[in-house]
Amino acid sequence: MRAIGIQVRIGLHAGEVELRGNDVGGIAVHIGARVTASASPGDVVVSSTVKDLVAGSGIGFLDRGGHALKGVPGRWQVFAVADPDPGESPPGFP
Repeated sequence: MRAIGIQVRIGLHAGEVELRGNDVGGIAVHIGARVTASASPGDVVVSSTVKDLVAGSGIGFLDRGGHALKGVPGRWQVFAVADPDPGESPPGFP
């Protein structure tokens, strides 16, 4: 998206979701929305759950610290996905 001048923000979390007809809900969806809200334009931000799930993948992360996510108990560690070195593709990409 950056290449065509559009900035997006992406937030990722992993967890169980509740199917509600044609919709999804539950705490994992709520956390994902709050993690996304913590991102700035151009960022890809993940919860510590996602960071732990991709351990060993070679993806780099920058610690964004603990965050209180509205409507979610406790503090959540959030990480930004680090840009790969110029000229180097991220793991899984040609």
